[in-house]
Amino acid sequence: MITVTGATGNVGRTLVRLLAEAGEEVVAVSRQPRPAGLPTGVRSGRADLGDAKSMRPVIEGSRALFVLLGGELNSRGERPGALLEAAADAGIKRVVLLSSQVSATRPDAGSHARLREYEAAVRASGLEFTILRPGGFASNAFAWAEPVRARRTVFAPFGDVALPVVDPDDIAAVAAAALREDGHAGRAYELTGPEPISPRRQAAVISEALGEDVAFVELSRAEAHARMARFMPEEAVSGTLDILGAPLPAEQTAGPDVAEVLRRPARPFGDWVARNLAAFR
Repeated sequence: MITVTGATGNVGRTLVRLLAEAGEEVVAVSRQPRPAGLPTGVRSGRADLGDAKSMRPVIEGSRALFVLLGGELNSRGERPGALLEAAADAGIKRVVLLSSQVSATRPDAGSHARLREYEAAVRASGLEFTILRPGGFASNAFAWAEPVRARRTVFAPFGDVALPVVDPDDIAAVAAAALREDGHAGRAYELTGPEPISPRRQAAVISEALGEDVAFVELSRAEAHARMARFMPEEAVSGTLDILGAPLPAEQTAGPDVAEVLRRPARPFGDWVARNLAAFR
């Protein structure tokens, strides 16, 4: 049995489906009652990843655990070791942690301190572990869905700065491999798309998929900061804009790990758009 936390998100939902299709017994964990749309045969578990006591019933009997922090758990909460101790007590043998590329490229970034604490706890747990460090998600383009629908316009800063955004389905597929297969223990995979793509080019890909003109309006850093501050803490806003506007060479490089694990190329941004085009219509 495999327990998946964050089972209702962009990565977790696909991961649950992939594991179920592979014949695995899966427990899909969220803080809600049973989420809609779970595959047939998948058990749901209501628990809080930040409360190890609540996690014990949903991990009991599992051999592997997928850990995805969400919301406030990225900044505060119970010490990470409590979860790993509960996992060991429950018989978990393998842990896959979804971290971030920033944990490696910007080790002093305060916005990712919590993820670094979880990485350290996983490494110290004595359990078999794999750490996934994705770069920017292709699905961040959902933030443009409403203005594209309403005004056929994308508003974004740093229009010509290209980053190799990764398809969340590729993250889920790598997670499924690490949870099910041998050979991934002790690895930290940096997950990217196949090539860097700028916001301006992303807007053009959406335009091509829709078959309609989509304008691109470049925001200043201050304008982007004001928009992002409506739903993100200050430290996260500043750190994100630093990456988007002045990425380090490693953050602009399309890495080989997705292709190495999945034995196929990483999916381009256009594939993600094609699967999610209804959001932009």
